[in-house]
Amino acid sequence: MDGCIEFDTERLHLRQWRSTDREPFAQLNADPRVMEFFPEPLSRAESDAVADRCAQGIEERGWGFWVVEERASETPIGFTGLSVPRPDLPCSPCVEIGWRLARAYWGRGYATEAARGALRVGFERLALSEIVAFTAVPNLPSEAVMKRLGMVADGTFEHPAIAVGHPLRPHKLYRLTREAWLAQGAESQSGAPKKAPLTKTTL
Repeated sequence: MDGCIEFDTERLHLRQWRSTDREPFAQLNADPRVMEFFPEPLSRAESDAVADRCAQGIEERGWGFWVVEERASETPIGFTGLSVPRPDLPCSPCVEIGWRLARAYWGRGYATEAARGALRVGFERLALSEIVAFTAVPNLPSEAVMKRLGMVADGTFEHPAIAVGHPLRPHKLYRLTREAWLAQGAESQSGAPKKAPLTKTTL
């Protein structure tokens, strides 16, 4: 693409990464509560590497795991967006939606709002035929977001990146087709008012 997609929802701005996002992102990834359903918290170097991959993905495709910024405070609070996961997953090749927010911003509906905006990009802007989501079986809060998004459960699988026998290796898979999204009414699902359209900027 010739630029990067950035967009607003009612309370959030989803954008490309900046160098100043590294510190709050590292704090988020070091929080044991935030990382409860991952094998372990991330070191600063590991967190920075994730941020670099997210930024590179957006630069290359024009979309990816965007930084989520609270519009009222202009504070980066985590990431949400779309990504192409590893090829050895049973649902691959596919595009997944994912999110990770700082604990101080839980319970406000931000994950669902940001994810609805990302789905709008995926289905309306990119014309994807399907978007998937997956999470460790015990991660009921994340699964609840998937259900609120209208995604449909499609069984479980063993995540190849997690050791055999690890309690987080079994993952739940959810799917949402473009047809189902449109049937739900994309405008009501977007989380964005009509006067806050998706915007495109060039890096």
